[in-house]
Amino acid sequence: MKLGKLGVWASLDSLTAAAGLEIAKRIEQFGYAALWMPESRGRNVLVHSAWLLAGTTKLVVASGIANIYARDAMAMASAQGGLNEQSNGRFLLGVGVSHAPTVDTLRGHVYGKPVATMQSYLQTMRAATYAAPPPPEPPLTVIAALGPRMLALAAELADGAHPYNVPPEHTAEARRILGMDKLVCTEQMLVLETNPSEARRVARAGLSRYMQLDNYVNNWRRLGFDDDDLAAGGSDRFLDANVAWGDEAAVRARIQEHWDAGADHVCIQPIRIEDSRQTLDERILELLAPAPREK
Repeated sequence: MKLGKLGVWASLDSLTAAAGLEIAKRIEQFGYAALWMPESRGRNVLVHSAWLLAGTTKLVVASGIANIYARDAMAMASAQGGLNEQSNGRFLLGVGVSHAPTVDTLRGHVYGKPVATMQSYLQTMRAATYAAPPPPEPPLTVIAALGPRMLALAAELADGAHPYNVPPEHTAEARRILGMDKLVCTEQMLVLETNPSEARRVARAGLSRYMQLDNYVNNWRRLGFDDDDLAAGGSDRFLDANVAWGDEAAVRARIQEHWDAGADHVCIQPIRIEDSRQTLDERILELLAPAPREK
């Protein structure tokens, strides 16, 4: 798998399948290495990945993340093998334990201890039987990892980690724990706006739902943010650390900070707010395109 240095993280669930595929094709055309997609209340991310892989030729499609409570470990392993065999090795599996409200209330499961649950799941995936033609090379798995114990598990049983909602300081810690031979694929939210109050308004809207989830809040506290930082939608210090905003030079500088801190791959999430709805800001995609757009 040729996982380049820069990818895109985007939820396409608000779009039709056809419209989402057109965005994936543009991302591929711009030269981005990968498209990462979440799994929550919309499409099954593995089914959606099959659709996008079939409609593109070079783009890596990655799950960011596939919920381990949505399917058992053997089903996950077989989907991973099948998608990579069908796409000639262009599917990157990111898995995660999700969040207690989603698992307990929405899905009706019992949310177990995150590290122990993930450890058992990955071990079962490794041992799963797959009696179909194999992909061209062993498929890769990264796990959603924030805290040191989950990062250590990523180093032990996976091919790397996919940290989300983290500043470059966390990327450096992830690299330290994972060592040099594992992938660090960091997500970074971007806002193309030079007015501080407007940029922070968009950042606050983008982070609001994550500030209700213990996994993210606990990690932010580990990184040194306190009650004042997490109150009233987030302090300026908190917002600026987690969402990069400004002109092209400013957002490029943040991406470079993650690379300098040890990230192999940064998947950018360019956001804007339109009529109180968060959307993908395609201006940033064109602005930061790794390769010139084909005519």
